[in-house]
Amino acid sequence: MAEPVEARALAALPKAHLHLHFTGSLSVPTLVDLADARGIELPEQLVDSIALDVPADKRGWYRFQRFYDIARAAVQGEDALRTVVRSAAAEDAAEGSRRLELQVDPTSYAHSVGGLQPALEIICDEAVIASRETGVQVGIVVAASRIRHPFDARTLARLAARHAGQGAGEVCAFGLNNNEWEGDTQEWDGAFRIARRAGLPGVPHGGELRGPEHLAEVVEHLEPTRIGHGVRAVEDPELLARLIDRGVAFEVCPASNVSLGVYPTLADVPLTTLLDAGAQVALGADDPLLFLSRLVDQYEAARDIHGLTDRELAGMAKASIEASFASDTDKSRWLREVDDWLVRSAP
Repeated sequence: MAEPVEARALAALPKAHLHLHFTGSLSVPTLVDLADARGIELPEQLVDSIALDVPADKRGWYRFQRFYDIARAAVQGEDALRTVVRSAAAEDAAEGSRRLELQVDPTSYAHSVGGLQPALEIICDEAVIASRETGVQVGIVVAASRIRHPFDARTLARLAARHAGQGAGEVCAFGLNNNEWEGDTQEWDGAFRIARRAGLPGVPHGGELRGPEHLAEVVEHLEPTRIGHGVRAVEDPELLARLIDRGVAFEVCPASNVSLGVYPTLADVPLTTLLDAGAQVALGADDPLLFLSRLVDQYEAARDIHGLTDRELAGMAKASIEASFASDTDKSRWLREVDDWLVRSAP
């Protein structure tokens, strides 16, 4: 079946992809191949082409995490790590990405390749190769997990600092992910201070599963440059205004918000509320493996459900590029390409 003209146009829109998790970036067929290679039988719910649908509570999160952990068991060894990076870059190339900032906690894969440092070095090395082969510049975000000890996060921050940079295969930021209900946010401030001293901006998750009070703690203690999700900020206009004034960008992942039960439908995701308030919004796919919705799908929802025009979609694409941690030279080139897309797509 021929691809719809609208989908082709949005796939041609130059953009940056700033919120994509490592194992979660996989397509179902690629995961099946990796699982077969390890003799792992995957549960039907991971391969049935039905997007995950769980309530926005601890029980729902644990179900999400259980499936993610099953998938991650198939991503072990150097070949598998390289496959994930290569596949993520190829998928993004097909969707018009110029810059991908792929988020990973190397702790999850370290035992299969001899340690944290080899795991990160393999991922960074393959990011260089994939960038050259696909034309998508792949930077790496090292992210600590809320379900591990904050001291582990400091170890990761020091490791990330040794690979810091803006280019392909370099670590461009430091994050904090996993269950927002876990831990005391201020306990991770030490790791984020280590990262900032190395020139690594902070990109922690917050403001998705938990509301603005928790998001305010993330902002106070971790001093983010971007916030992973952040959609619940709309429930506190004063907090939202403060984030916008600080120049904090929002990595908004609509399909994730719906699959994790934060909002009942895509129409309820407060995308236009954020945009109307002046927020810098970069759309992301989060975990396409579980949510079955990739980057262009988020742009299609913005157009078809939220009514954004081509010019407004181009504005979001520009915001994603500007919020990336690529060099100013690369950003300028990609921003000009967005303008060219607008000209070419004009009726």
